[in-house]
Amino acid sequence: MVSPFHLQFQTRVAVPAEEAWRWMTSVKGVAAEVWPVLRLTTPTGLQNLTDLKVAPGRRLFRSWILLGGILPIDCSDLILLEVDPGKGFVEESPMASMRLWRHERRISQADGLGCVITDTLMFQPRFAPRLVAWFIRRLFTHRHAVLRQRLNGTTVPV
Repeated sequence: MVSPFHLQFQTRVAVPAEEAWRWMTSVKGVAAEVWPVLRLTTPTGLQNLTDLKVAPGRRLFRSWILLGGILPIDCSDLILLEVDPGKGFVEESPMASMRLWRHERRISQADGLGCVITDTLMFQPRFAPRLVAWFIRRLFTHRHAVLRQRLNGTTVPV
């Protein structure tokens, strides 16, 4: 069995932490970050993850992961282990394709204006680990490019 992969991505954005928090917890923000590579389903009418009653460690909902917005390639039972409003969250969601999926997203104050958004991932694919790791790296590189574009930021070296 292959050891878990560890990846980290950081992007400095020009918006205040409160605005970054609204973006990263909104269904529209998450959808924009993963599109056109993926579409993640959410319950009908859900606008923001903060609208849900979060019980740490309990499933919020099942999300189907659709390649190109069409082809179902996985599903995830969204579980937040920790939510620190305005500062970040830790997600550890069971997925059909992963033995382990842990995603931590944090917002920290930047020097001067804006803030830094950091994604830290630990995952262990059930199959084709190098291919899956390549895909996840590309997806999160894309997500951070969208953050820079939408929130007017720059890349922060890790």
